[in-house]
Amino acid sequence: MKSRYVMFAAYNHWANERIYDGAAALADADYCANRGAFFKSMHGTLNHLLVGDLIWMYRFTGEGPGKGLTKLDAIIYDDLATLRAARRAEDARISRYIDGLSESDLTKPFRYRTIVNPVTIEQELAPALDHFFNHQTHHRGQAHCLLTAITGDAQSLDLIVFQRESGMGAMRKLD
Repeated sequence: MKSRYVMFAAYNHWANERIYDGAAALADADYCANRGAFFKSMHGTLNHLLVGDLIWMYRFTGEGPGKGLTKLDAIIYDDLATLRAARRAEDARISRYIDGLSESDLTKPFRYRTIVNPVTIEQELAPALDHFFNHQTHHRGQAHCLLTAITGDAQSLDLIVFQRESGMGAMRKLD
């Protein structure tokens, strides 16, 4: 099961690079414009993705800047370049964390406190990791929609494309 999370961590980095490449090509006005998305703009959506990851990584590890985050719509970086640098650092941290897990770690329970309606939750690590990676995919999909609406085109974020390009996911070309 761990190999699946190693693949998802690598996919996360790959997909984030594609989204940030698209965002970097936008005019600042387009990047910051409120387009009615859940986190309003491309900038708000990318900040939320990082905020969510920082919070979850703090829950998983007990370390990092996620401890002090209490707003899911926080704008923690005001410009794309700084946000992208922080995104890359967090993606590397996610990969290191996943690499350090054992198969038995995935079945161990851990506790965390929710933010919106504070309550303490206990669950096994694997289902929490499933949510963690699915949450990233969900909001990257929103960012992808914003890019497509603004530019008319955005690079594919399909997991199968990543698997074909990286060779991860036990895929073989037969002809």
